Amino acid sequence: MHENQENQEDFDIGVLILKKLEENGQAVSWLAKKVHSNRSNFYRILKRNHLDTDLLMNISHVLNFDFFACYSEHFHKTKAKSLLQNSNKL
Repeated sequence: MHENQENQEDFDIGVLILKKLEENGQAVSWLAKKVHSNRSNFYRILKRNHLDTDLLMNISHVLNFDFFACYSEHFHKTKAKSLLQNSNKL
């Protein structure tokens, strides 16, 4: 498996979105309407490994939360972990 695929597998944006919805006391159907989708389709969207950036931007605006920052934080953590593992191999 490619290193980038491994790093993406342990990052689930759908789970983060669901957690933020729960924190806000909102239902998936509410968010689905806000992003012009329906509940069942939106659940399918949240199960994907990747989300379209426009959709993620929409969701970020609706929930007033920067999900892109979560990706960035994950990137930096996995990059640091990769660098540490590579330095231990030397």
